[in-house]
Amino acid sequence: MRLPARPAASRGFTLLELLVALAIFGLLAALSYGGLQTVMNQEAQTKAAADRLGELQKLYMLMQRDIEQVVLRPIRDEFGDEQAPLVGGETLQLTRAGWRNPLGRQRSNLQRVAYAQEDEKLVRYTWSVLDRAQDSEPLVQPLTEAVEALHIRYLGEDNEWTEQWPSQQALLDIEARPAVLPRLVEVTIDHTFFGPITWLFQMPI
Repeated sequence: MRLPARPAASRGFTLLELLVALAIFGLLAALSYGGLQTVMNQEAQTKAAADRLGELQKLYMLMQRDIEQVVLRPIRDEFGDEQAPLVGGETLQLTRAGWRNPLGRQRSNLQRVAYAQEDEKLVRYTWSVLDRAQDSEPLVQPLTEAVEALHIRYLGEDNEWTEQWPSQQALLDIEARPAVLPRLVEVTIDHTFFGPITWLFQMPI
């Protein structure tokens, strides 16, 4: 009587096959990680660009709100010298209305604000009083970074641009009127990532 044949033993992987499989797995893992890293880097760059753009949009809205609420109210600086309602050079300084007072404090609704470049930041200054004393310190609010340069121009009623305000023509006109404002304010920001950005603001009065 013949006994049934015993099944052949299962054949395992050789060492060479295992090495080849591990090499293929490592290559696929490296390719997958590289692709994931690229996606993550692009996402981080996109988020950083969106954050910078958001800062610039907030800056534009804040400057627009301040300029559109300018009022013809001169102030006295910490040395007691009178300053025009709007004084401009590379720094823009003006008196604006609409200063909110949610706590109902006894103070004016007018506020003196200024914009200037500090290092590579564009900052906004605000004072708690209009006519300042020698110890009146402004509140400094950084608004955006990566600002390489800030240029501001002013369009007078003679349709001539000037980099200083009040201009010579405006100073002459003050003899006939209490105060003179420019017709337009042009603000140009040289941004490290976005290049030159120019905004044009129209005076409300």
